[in-house]
Amino acid sequence: MNLYEDLMYRGLIKDFSDPELKDKLNNEKLTFYIGTDPTADSMHIGHFSSFLIASRLAKYGHHPILLIGGATGLIGDPKPSKERPMISKEQVLKNVDGLTKQAKEIFGFDVVNNYDWSKDINFLDFFREYGKYINVNYMLDKDIIKRRLDEGITYCEFSYMLMQAMDFVHLYQDKGVTLQVAGSDQWGNITTGIELARKKLDTKLYGFTMPLIVDSNGVKFGKTEGNALWLDESKTSSYELYQYLINTDDKMVIDYLKKLTFLTKEEIEQIEIDHLKAPEKRLAQEKLAEEVITFLHGKTSFDKAKHISKVLFSGNVNELSDDEIVDAFKQFDKLKLENIPLIDLLVSNSVASSKREAREFINNGSISINGEKINTTDMLVNKEKALYNKYIVVRRGKKKYYLVIFN
Repeated sequence: MNLYEDLMYRGLIKDFSDPELKDKLNNEKLTFYIGTDPTADSMHIGHFSSFLIASRLAKYGHHPILLIGGATGLIGDPKPSKERPMISKEQVLKNVDGLTKQAKEIFGFDVVNNYDWSKDINFLDFFREYGKYINVNYMLDKDIIKRRLDEGITYCEFSYMLMQAMDFVHLYQDKGVTLQVAGSDQWGNITTGIELARKKLDTKLYGFTMPLIVDSNGVKFGKTEGNALWLDESKTSSYELYQYLINTDDKMVIDYLKKLTFLTKEEIEQIEIDHLKAPEKRLAQEKLAEEVITFLHGKTSFDKAKHISKVLFSGNVNELSDDEIVDAFKQFDKLKLENIPLIDLLVSNSVASSKREAREFINNGSISINGEKINTTDMLVNKEKALYNKYIVVRRGKKKYYLVIFN
């Protein structure tokens, strides 16, 4: 299977600038770039899907450059519905540092920052060297601009397209970049860069986009959608990522295996066959979690995440290490820290709605402390019962956990 066929099999091509790009992908060694703006100091799973394509192309001999938009991040790519909040320069610079470090650690490719070549271009030179080549009617015809015309779009946002086009031309002149790859929401910006190169340099550049990765509700992964899964392990632990991936909808999991892993077509087809025989075993989801977490954080992090999940399912929380408890309970409710009767603790933290309900939970065997079922209603919760002299894990039923942390 050649590169183009592999990309098509995985559903990683949406828009294609020129039919001859197919032959170039299969038979030439292109220098290409893919970029992101520093809207946060960590990439999320949506970036992972996009940046992973750089690794795919690199495996076939193409040379990737990862661009961090220190300049374009100060402006903000137009959103379909409203203006994007402007980020302070200090925050953008901080985010650039975080993304640059992360991109190098995870993907290991060359990283550039468009602020480096944009910061010294003055207002008049920008219009003379770039603005004169792109017609306003051409820009107004782009989908993202059309959708904002009724509500209104600032000149600042309107200029973003030309800034990204300038990046493409600069990277062609400075590093021989002839291809830009991005998510499908960037198609208008890519084609503007191709048009700028044609008019300004009489040069033919290329681009293609990939479909944006979405969740089971069809919502784009990203920070602003409120469901971000960060690639920074301190923001989204391997356990949290494992929990998300292991609970992937059956109708999405094969598509994720294609887009988020390097498993071959034959391997994915076999996983799908095995999964359909016994979907309750979640074999496809388990493999997805293993591949993604191992790529991002290593096999040890995957094994740790799997162990935490197994322990929480069984309820034997005393099998968790100190740091595993921290990872496991990031997403669970934290209870107020007091040496008080268990019943009062349950009521004051809304584990139970009343003392009567709290007693019912305990008498029915629904409450466990550090993995042990509690059958007495007069228990005092204090530091003496804490794991590692710090933690008490309260479990109600099979899935509801709470964590008490003692200083």
